[in-house]
Amino acid sequence: MPGTPARTADADTAAEVVCLGESMVTFLPSQPGRLADVPSFGRGIGGAESNVACALAAAGHRAAWVGRVGADGFGDHLVGAIAGYGVDTSAVRRDPERPTGIYFRTATDRATDVHEVAYYRAGSAASAMSPDNVPHEVLFAARVLHLSGITAALSADCLALLHDLTAPRPDRPLISFDVNHRPGLWRDTDAAPGVLLDLARRSDLVFVGEDEAEEAWGVKGAEAIRAVLPEPEVLVVKRGSDGATVFSGPRPGPRSSDTEGAGPVSAGVGRASGGSGPVSAGADSVTTVPALHVDVVAPVGAGDAFAAGFLSATLRGLPVRDRVRHGHLMAAAVLTVPGDLTAPPARAHADALAALDDEAWGRLRLGPGWTGHDQEVRTT
Repeated sequence: MPGTPARTADADTAAEVVCLGESMVTFLPSQPGRLADVPSFGRGIGGAESNVACALAAAGHRAAWVGRVGADGFGDHLVGAIAGYGVDTSAVRRDPERPTGIYFRTATDRATDVHEVAYYRAGSAASAMSPDNVPHEVLFAARVLHLSGITAALSADCLALLHDLTAPRPDRPLISFDVNHRPGLWRDTDAAPGVLLDLARRSDLVFVGEDEAEEAWGVKGAEAIRAVLPEPEVLVVKRGSDGATVFSGPRPGPRSSDTEGAGPVSAGVGRASGGSGPVSAGADSVTTVPALHVDVVAPVGAGDAFAAGFLSATLRGLPVRDRVRHGHLMAAAVLTVPGDLTAPPARAHADALAALDDEAWGRLRLGPGWTGHDQEVRTT
């Protein structure tokens, strides 16, 4: 894929992608029902950014997760579990005064449509992240830095950190930003839409769902979302069962990573070189890729998995259609298991499915176990 020379002497061992954000211990119910009625819970891990890091590492990429956890047993569990996926956790900081965040959630109950999530993250170690206490040398050594709007909601210090990391500068990596609008996390719900819009506009590659864009910004449809977000070089609009639409084109104004010798990877797909200054919407390449037919076990973690699949294919320089298809495939792997994380399909398996013609892609039907080597992929 297009890129510039290595930025550091140890570029072959540095993380390709660094994901920064809060990870929490997740308590998963032993049976469906209200939280008040569930008798016991199993322990897992959850966190948008660490989910992306785990999926990328499981897919064969060098991925790192940067965050803060408490100096407690839950922090020990988180760091160990995330590292178990092959993620570099060496830059994670321990906070002796603040706890590791935890949350409980219900299982998907289709009969009653019960779904509850109870967060215990206020004052967590991760909420103390700031521009002064994160390892910038680790973040800026990566080819891609992946962030999300969840971090911006945790505290004023966390918001200041995201503003610092998304600021234009010659040494910054490609900034990937998942809007992840979670209204329940924001103390100032009126400020959230403007904050998220500003961070997205400062990023190179943006993921946003049609539903959250309508809720946050009052805009409906992929074209309208692009109109309010013309700055990102690549904008991925997730449209649920209708698939995803990608807008890719030169970013208005010079990108920081277009500075000679600084840019680790381009987010674009076949964009003209040397372009700068404002561009019209007509300069965009627009690609829509249908979603897959999936027998869903639990709808959690799919957005993070989609981002990981898209980033993986971006790192490999695949065409935009295949980037989206790898996002759909990674999401399908998570949708067909109970938790937020699972082993992705083998790269050769995913590549073969992503290369199908449109008719064959539309006939795929993926259910539990489809990622196994001995499983037959069904068609409709």
